[in-house]
Amino acid sequence: MAHTPAARPRVLTAPDGTPFRDLNGNGVMEPYEDPGLPVAERVADLLQRMTPEEKAGLLFQTMVAINPDGSLVEPEPGAPDDDPMRASTSAMVTGKLMNHFNLFGAAAPRRMAEWNNRLQDLAATTRLGIPVTISTDPRNGFVDNPAASVHTEGFSLWPEPPGLAAVGDEELVRAHADIVRQEYLAVGIRLALHPTADLATEPRWPRVLGTFGSDAEVAARMVGAYVRGLQGETLGTRSVSAMTKHFPGAGPQLNGEDAHFPYGREQVYPGGNFDYHLIPFEAAFAAGTSQVMPYYAMPVGTPYDEVGFGFNKGVVTGLLREKYGFDGIVCTDWGLVTDTQIFGAPFPARAWGVEDLDRLTRVERILDAGADQLGGEAAPDLVVELVRTGRVTAERVDASVSRLLREKFVLGLFDDPYVDPDAAARICGSPEFTAAGLAAQSRSITVLKDRPAGAPAPLLPLAPGTLVYTEGIDRAVAAQYATVVETPQEAEVAVLRIAAPYDKERTAGFESFFRAGRLDFTEDELRPVLDVASAVPTVVDIFLDRAAVIPEIADRAAALVADFGASDTALLDVLFGRVKAGGRLPFELARSMESVVAGHEDVPDDSGDPLFPYGHGLRLG
Repeated sequence: MAHTPAARPRVLTAPDGTPFRDLNGNGVMEPYEDPGLPVAERVADLLQRMTPEEKAGLLFQTMVAINPDGSLVEPEPGAPDDDPMRASTSAMVTGKLMNHFNLFGAAAPRRMAEWNNRLQDLAATTRLGIPVTISTDPRNGFVDNPAASVHTEGFSLWPEPPGLAAVGDEELVRAHADIVRQEYLAVGIRLALHPTADLATEPRWPRVLGTFGSDAEVAARMVGAYVRGLQGETLGTRSVSAMTKHFPGAGPQLNGEDAHFPYGREQVYPGGNFDYHLIPFEAAFAAGTSQVMPYYAMPVGTPYDEVGFGFNKGVVTGLLREKYGFDGIVCTDWGLVTDTQIFGAPFPARAWGVEDLDRLTRVERILDAGADQLGGEAAPDLVVELVRTGRVTAERVDASVSRLLREKFVLGLFDDPYVDPDAAARICGSPEFTAAGLAAQSRSITVLKDRPAGAPAPLLPLAPGTLVYTEGIDRAVAAQYATVVETPQEAEVAVLRIAAPYDKERTAGFESFFRAGRLDFTEDELRPVLDVASAVPTVVDIFLDRAAVIPEIADRAAALVADFGASDTALLDVLFGRVKAGGRLPFELARSMESVVAGHEDVPDDSGDPLFPYGHGLRLG
């Protein structure tokens, strides 16, 4: 059922001729409504007008869904309220007085813009008319994971971050983030829950695909460029705020497990490399990142308390606030307080190290640690209770509320939070942006091998019209480059697209989105690839969402290339010589699982004798 909010606030003219949005509906331009005043004065004025409940609502950011037609999600009375795809938008905005939301799901860009305007209209019906800040995980890549990224039709399509690192061009990264900024602005998204400044030092970790690889200095250059592309040199009304994550670096997970789950809660530093993981964050600070997200995991064997980073005062206050002087917004990762369900299965709060604390005390611990906002939670009543009972001071809440309001004012949301649906349809996925994304996909492709055993010359590039057998490629696309045949025996060359392996037995429910465990192929998985390679010279393209262990394929393939998110067109443009690949491996590919297991989780590229080292990449011809 769609909700139709009241009309948006009137734009009035003050006695001095200044136009303003009458957010509280009293016909007078209050200081917080005055676009001509300094942000600090507007924040101070609004802060003293707010009730404890309004302040508490500001401290929570959770998921909100969108209907395909761009209307607000309003379930029938009595529907479950613990599913973000069915939670009532109006209950959160006008009931819980929340005004920060992570957009869950997608619609066409025009519909997303219309949804933003309806949501802002709804927020305008609240007592003070505080506008909503909409955030999102990355939407311009190939992977769809409800915990990490949202592939969105209608947006330009780019390689995942390791692909950008494979190119290694800071200007490409800045231009990419600037296009993301323009597409987000067009639909009303003002906060990016990225970039990821984590390092891929543990190749088994399921979130390697969000990183800029294993080298801290390269990742630092990429992260800095990304933040500048989103925000500009300073945050302003045409910026998208960057929430850099996951402080102080989420890569070194014990045995490569993911901290979304209890078995992955430990972050370890057997190589004594804690400071190495801070280097990309230092670049984000230098670029002016507006926000930072601590990770779920709990550090083990460090000077810091063995509790999740969102609860960790030594990390958030001591390291982030005091050592680095960060005065922006700190928002926790999602779901540290409340047990819930995802896809019908229990999903406990990620309260690692403080599992024994009740919900009220967990919130108290997070605020004491120095965070401003709780991600993935919708429980303002807990903050109200903490202040009412004196466990948290009103001054402590005001400090976080001030930061959160300051950003809304700087972004210009109080003066105009609305967008033009026609412009959204025109800007998002425009021919120019689509072409730029496609070019980046091709540039990021990394050629690992290009000489069949015993052959006097490289196999690539392929000649137009070559008789080609394909697997994993759209035949209609392949037919634009080659003569596509039905069997390997008919072909001059085979082209196979495969993905990196993982433990498929660990794919129930929410865990199915996290490709974890082994990096090597089983015999059953290898057989069909090697059978084709035995029948005809074969090009294998492997999607490296993690650093696969592929010695058998490397040995038998006539040519081997890696991609980090590339369409069939982007790949075939490279294989047939229309576009030059420019990628170099952003992490090493180990020779065996034994060498992966023997490595240190916090040390980059330490397998000892890699099959392909960091930075490897051939140039065709």
